[in-house]
Order: sequence, then C-alpha cells, then structure tokens
Amino acid sequence: MIRSTFAGFTTAQLGMAASQRALDVVGQNITNINTPGYTRQRLDIASLNVQKGDFYNAKANIKVGYGVEMTGISQLRDPFLDSQYRSQISKLGTTDAHAAGFEQLTPIFDEATMEGVRAAFISLTSSLSTLSTQVGNQENDTMVRSNMQILLNLFRENSVRLQDVREDMQMGFQTTDIADLNKTLENIAELNNSIKNSQILGNPALELQDQRNQLLDELGSFLPITVKYKNQEVGPGQFVEVLHVNFTDTQGEKHALITDSRFARFDANVTEVPVKLLLHESRGATTDVTDILGSGTLKGTLDFLNKSGDFDGSDFKGLGYYEKVLDGLVDTLAKEFNKANIVKDADGNPVRVTVAAGDEVPAGYVPVTDEAGNPLYAPQSSYYVNTGTAAAPNYEPVYVPAKDKDGNEMKDSDGNLLYTRNVEIDENTTFYGIIYTPGSTMVEITDPAKIEEVLNPQSVYEKWNPLFETSDGSEDFTAGNIKIAAGWANGTYGITASNNYVVTDKETGSTANENILMMVKLLEKDITFVAENSAGNDITFYKGSFHDCFANIEATLGIDYKSANTMLANQISVLNETANSRDAVSGVQLDEEGMDLLHYNQSYSAAARFLTTLDEALDKLINGTGVVGR
Repeated sequence: MIRSTFAGFTTAQLGMAASQRALDVVGQNITNINTPGYTRQRLDIASLNVQKGDFYNAKANIKVGYGVEMTGISQLRDPFLDSQYRSQISKLGTTDAHAAGFEQLTPIFDEATMEGVRAAFISLTSSLSTLSTQVGNQENDTMVRSNMQILLNLFRENSVRLQDVREDMQMGFQTTDIADLNKTLENIAELNNSIKNSQILGNPALELQDQRNQLLDELGSFLPITVKYKNQEVGPGQFVEVLHVNFTDTQGEKHALITDSRFARFDANVTEVPVKLLLHESRGATTDVTDILGSGTLKGTLDFLNKSGDFDGSDFKGLGYYEKVLDGLVDTLAKEFNKANIVKDADGNPVRVTVAAGDEVPAGYVPVTDEAGNPLYAPQSSYYVNTGTAAAPNYEPVYVPAKDKDGNEMKDSDGNLLYTRNVEIDENTTFYGIIYTPGSTMVEITDPAKIEEVLNPQSVYEKWNPLFETSDGSEDFTAGNIKIAAGWANGTYGITASNNYVVTDKETGSTANENILMMVKLLEKDITFVAENSAGNDITFYKGSFHDCFANIEATLGIDYKSANTMLANQISVLNETANSRDAVSGVQLDEEGMDLLHYNQSYSAAARFLTTLDEALDKLINGTGVVGR
C-alpha cells in the first residue's frame, strides 16, 4: 500500500479536532455541574484505520492507522443503578404517604398539651360523684348533662375532622396525585417523540434524555415501574432507541404505561369507600389496580383511605380503623349508660311490657335480649303443644330457657327463668323444649310432631330513660350521630339515682344513690369495646375503661406514626446511598473534569507538536532533498 506523503497531517488534524471536541464536552459538564438531572457526557472516539487490504501484500508494506474518529457523544449512566433507585423511591413513596396521613390524624387524637376527651371524662366522673352526694339536686343533674354534652361535642368534632381528612385526601388524590401522574406520563411520551425525531436527524438529544430520566424518577415515586430501551428501525440500516415503560402488579402481570409516543391514563372514583383506581393502558385494556399496587405514593394513599386493619383483615391501620374505634367507643358509652338508666318498679324489678307482633311499642321501651343478642319473649310463646286429645285439645305454650354466653340459664331478679321462643332440634331431630304454664310443673317434650306454631309471638320490652339517642334514628351510635336524649334534655327525667325502692322520708324522697355510684364505677371499670368489621361481625379492639380506651387510640396512633417515620428515615438513607452510587457514575465530579482538562489540553498540544514535526520533516524533504551542489 502506498501511503500519501501528507497523510500524517490528516492524522494530526483529527487528533487536534478530537482533543478540542473533548475539551468542549468537559466544558459542557463543568458548566452544568449544578443543573438538576444533568448526566455527565463523554466523547466517544475510535481508531481510524484502513478499511480494505491490498491484493498484493509484502512485509515492507506496513499498514498504519489514519488517526482518530469521533463516533458521537454519550451519557454515563448505569441502568442497574437507575432501576435500583426507582425501585427504592417507589417504596419510599408508600411510607411517605402513610406518614403524611398519620400526621393529619395527630392533631385530632393527640391531647398531650390540650384539654380534650380525656379531660372531659375526668370532669364527667367528678360531676357524677358530686350528684351522688346530693341526690335530687337538679343543678347537679344539669351539670352532669352539661359535661356529657361537652364530651359529645368533642366526639362530634373529632368525627367531623376525620371526615375532613378523608375528603381532603380523596380530593387531593384525584386532583393532584392522579393529575400529576397523568401529566408525567404524557410528558414522557412527548419527549420520546422529540428524542426519536432528533436522533433521526443525527442529534443525540442528550438534554432531552436528561429531562426524560427526571420524569422517569418522578414516575417511579408513584408506582413501581420497569424501563426498557429497544432499537427501532426507521430507515434502511438506521435505528433509533425507543423507550418502553411497564408497571408490574403484585400478581406478576405487566401493564403497559408508555410505548414510544403512546401512554396510559389513570382515573379514580373517590365518591365511594373504598376509593377505586383504574388504569387505562396504552394498549387499550382497562384494569382496576386498587388492590394490586405493590408500592408507591398511590398505594400509600389508597392504603390510608381504604384499609382498616383488623376490621377488614388488612395489614395496615388506615383512616377507617380510627373511624371505627372512635365510633366503637361512642357506641359502647351510649349503650352502657342507657342501660344503666333503666326504670325499675317499687320492688326493684325492670318495668316490662309484652307486645304482640305488629302492635305499637310504647314510647321509651326497648326490646329485651339475652347476651347473645336474641330477643326474649313472654310466656305466650309462638309454639304450642296439644297436651289433651284431638277431641278435647289443650294447647300449652312451648319455649326454652334463655341462656347466657356461657350456657347458664338466665333468671330475673326474683329468680324466675327467662325464656326465648327458639325451639331447638338436635342432629337426630329430637326436640327438647319445655311446656310451661305459670304455676304449673315443667314437662319435657320429645315428640316434635306435636308442636304447632302460632305466628303471634309477644316480645318483652323494658322501660328505659335513655340518656342518649341517635340523630338519624339508627340503632348504632357513632361519634357523628350521638346526641343527648330529648327526655333528658327537656327535663322529663334525669339520672336515675337508685334502683332500690328505699324511702327515708316521704316528704324529702329517696336518698339512695347506688345507681349513680354504679355509673361512676362504669366510667372506671374494664369494659370490652367492639366495632363491626367488614363481614358484619364484632371485633374486640380494647378492654379497659372509657378514659383508657381513648388513651389507647391516641397511643396506637403515636406508635403507627413513629413507626412510619422511622421506616421513612431508613428508606431515605437507603435512597441517598443509591443516589450517591448513581451520582458517582452519572454526576459531574470537578476533580475528574479538571484532570480531563489537563489531559485533553496536553493531547491537543501533542497533536499540534506532531503537526509541526511533520511540517519540518516535509520541509526537509521538499527543500533540502536533491539539491546537492546547488
């Protein structure tokens, strides 16, 4: 191969051009050291050599390269570290949403530095104690009612604030989180299109890629994503890099979020509980992803809005848990105190009436139930047996003794058995019940064929002077619907001082106060607090006094909040370590850039010196060769 005499000049010129372009890249890196999301760039170069050989070759025919070729400018990024960072920021998003939710609940239940529910319980106990020493004093009864009203106002205020938190989070989820997520997806898709068009024209669009990487990090905080780059042929032998973003749910199924310039959209239904999140994928499918998000701020917010811990069998005590335990506390308080203010006759027995099915229940009377919640019935049962003959029938009522939860027969204050109309048939269909006529002997029945049903049972009702009632007419009390009963509020009746008919002076009335003292003890004794779960069953969430129950709600929130913040701090630390590892690769380091400045400056000078040397050599060849004797 015959080498051109002036080929060395091209080599020197290419070396100088490469060094100069490398210095330009270093300058670009240094000037963008503080630019958010900027990725360190480098000049890609390759050795320029002959592309073909000679047909004839000889040892003297030594082939030498023609210098350096600049192949492009690329970014220094590690896909593994990018993936690790986005995975960690997704987990961080979940915990951050949890902590933010608990932070909104803290002002509602944290009473460390304020007068609130716990102080109201103390005031109520004090006023009841005062009333017990001055039975019949209307002013003291009014004081008890006033303190009770303060307590109910605090409960109602907490209920309203909990509802405000729910509505604010629902609105923010839809108008902020979902809107920002959809805008991020749209912006990434638009950048994909701009980057592809720039690459087709020969521009690597590195700055646009930096913007896209920032958006991908932001997208990763919403939900877990996987990012893949695929080469797409846009012309004969010309390829561009196309971005694909997928979301993998907890069941392992992949959902397309971004495919080139096509992107998915999310929408949420926040008008119901639980809140629903729908994904409209870029390929057209629609999926309810409410319960299949693995991590991210979307999952954290949905957890807080939808989950109720033990009450729905979930692993997180969200807003629903605190709503339920507060309502459970209020419901127990109202029913226990209503029961404590029951009306009794002169003999100390509850005032009861029987009401046939379809008849109107007298005002102030409530149904009597056993401890299992089954209604009790009067001796006129709905089941009868003929103890006579067909010609001369003698029908007598049939029913079974009422039993408590431990299987013990229940009795009234005089020792008489209480009965229910439930007729029990065992697995062998052998009936066992009781024939009962007041004053007669009980006889066991073993032949179910003799039993006839009469559809006119008479239920037992007791006279109560309820202290509380619901504002919406429902049977269950909540922090939002509880109010002072109208009869107590208008003075028709007050706190029942005694259930024992003890009269010391017919002029001054009774001084017995054991029922008021019982109410004082009721505030202090251990009570089992329950709330209804999603299946309609009662779940016990605490056993203790009313005061301690509210304190337990406060303590539970404190533990949850501290746990979320501790986990958040740990995850931030891990995320920062991952970010530092990524910045070590992608970030601009002044020390490295300074070394590159010296390096490329020296290489530029060396190439220039090489050019000077070639010039001197050729000058000798041209002007100093073949002129002997001149």
